[in-house]
Amino acid sequence: MNTVAVFGARMVLYKFSSYSSFISRKLCDYSFDSDKSGNGFEYIEEPLKRAWRYSDFDSSGYESCNEEHFSPRQRFFEYVRSDAARVLDILRRDGLGFNAKASLSELHIRVSGLLVREVLVGILKNINYENKERSAILGYTFFLWSGQQEKYRHTVNTYHLIMKILAECEEFKAMWRLLDEMVENGFSTTARTFNILICTCGEAGLARKVVERFIKSKKFNYRPFKHCYNAILYSLFAVHQYKLIEWVHQHMLVEGYSPDILTYNILMCTKYRLGKLDQFNRLLDEMARSGFSPDFHTYNILLHVLGKGDKPLAALNLLNHMKDVGFDPNVLHFTTLIDGLSRAGNLDACKYFFEEMIKNGCKPDVVCYTVMITGYIMAGELEKAQALFDEMTARGQLPNVFTYNSMIRGFCMAGRFKEACSMLNEMESRGCSPNFLVYSTLVSNMQNAGKLSEAREVIRQMVEKGQYAHLVSRFSEYRRC
Repeated sequence: MNTVAVFGARMVLYKFSSYSSFISRKLCDYSFDSDKSGNGFEYIEEPLKRAWRYSDFDSSGYESCNEEHFSPRQRFFEYVRSDAARVLDILRRDGLGFNAKASLSELHIRVSGLLVREVLVGILKNINYENKERSAILGYTFFLWSGQQEKYRHTVNTYHLIMKILAECEEFKAMWRLLDEMVENGFSTTARTFNILICTCGEAGLARKVVERFIKSKKFNYRPFKHCYNAILYSLFAVHQYKLIEWVHQHMLVEGYSPDILTYNILMCTKYRLGKLDQFNRLLDEMARSGFSPDFHTYNILLHVLGKGDKPLAALNLLNHMKDVGFDPNVLHFTTLIDGLSRAGNLDACKYFFEEMIKNGCKPDVVCYTVMITGYIMAGELEKAQALFDEMTARGQLPNVFTYNSMIRGFCMAGRFKEACSMLNEMESRGCSPNFLVYSTLVSNMQNAGKLSEAREVIRQMVEKGQYAHLVSRFSEYRRC
């Protein structure tokens, strides 16, 4: 019998106690992406993807400023923004007959960590297909110049930023040289360093080389992980390097490191992704024999597997067992289960557990509503999706970009393009900026329906607003029509 299917009943034989750790909570910090296919572990992957794309690189942490009442802190941020804008303007003019470094020195600005970050983030956010080589040059030019200024020294975060710029510009050799320089200057490589390198080198077939270097490195700072192997496994999972995870696990055992609960969670997810359910089940048994109790994330994995396998009764038994051992399921557990059942096409079970969640005092959040709405959309139940969307807003849950994308897709599937466009306008009026995925959903559906002029109009509006202009080339076929 399938171990997972009967796990809810079997768990009472194990003396499980509650277990929680920082990383398990981070693994379960979800961000729903309704347009991804796969086995439904987006909730696991998304936190690290955010770390790769933005994290400390995102300068959105500034306080909002009231022009009439600037605090000293706000005034300082405004000065930094102003100085960064001047620096970026000079860098853009760099070229034949113009010495950017000399012009930067003539500004007589105070170089601080905040200024350097603001400038590098500005370069990073404006990299596109046409300006990769120039962006790499400008980023490195400023990096060198700022590092030579008095009373300022680069930090590990600054190195990460310039490495990310070089990675985005596909300057891989320069990125590796910068890593060597960073280590020579006494900085420890961290899980973030590894993440930048593995995301960059994975597609180039150099992932194993990166892993081997970090395993051997004595400068790898792996906090808050128990040891460097868990940090590596965690990063590899987020970039779908499942085969490499298996290799690292074997290397870990040879070196005498025993798996902990985080290791088991990652390994079980990996085996499930690879379709190795027999090994998944063996890991589950091994974890229990080793005395490890399931944590927040373990339960989340099991609920998704049961949901994706369309086993609502076994899932109900598991939820009941969680309550028996004092581990109350929360909104994430229910959302994960509902997402799995939705992917299995069992909308009746989705509705049942959605209602059970509310009965148990769990208030559905925007992610849970989006999962339900997406399930109805994919089943062609637009009216039910619309009703749930209205209920969601009535209960004070603001739709996010993924909710709107699902609704826009639903209207397009039903041939109701005017309402799809109205939904696009509504989300903008509510302060929810459409991302490229939303525009792509609307334009591609219009194109498939033969509404080429409407598709071109959406592209025109997108360009006028200055959004995703560097991606418009993907829609070039519409402009040629």
